[in-house]
Amino acid sequence: MSKKKLNSLEDLGGFVFSTNTNFEFENEEQEETLAPKKQFLEAHFSNKGRGGKTVTVITGFIGSEDDLKSLGKLLKTKCGVGGSVKDNEIIIQGNYRDKIMEILKKEGYNIKRVGG
Repeated sequence: MSKKKLNSLEDLGGFVFSTNTNFEFENEEQEETLAPKKQFLEAHFSNKGRGGKTVTVITGFIGSEDDLKSLGKLLKTKCGVGGSVKDNEIIIQGNYRDKIMEILKKEGYNIKRVGG
């Protein structure tokens, strides 16, 4: 049997071996979600890059992806519209900035209006 020539790390089966005896795995720690009173969110109105459709964008959330998604779901439900959570932003379809600001203030978040 001939030995297979190793050309890349993938030829090792996806494993990387180390001879360092003090090596510690890097833990992917979940970012801890700050309490609503410590959050400083910004409500933006935008229609750029969306084919002229208007959206409300909430930025500045510090916390886990799951908490951000649940906050986005709360806002979509209360406004009765669609939206998404991408790149640490909550995007709500339509111009609901004032309504969203009221909802977030009731939930205890610090939020300010940005732009127009």
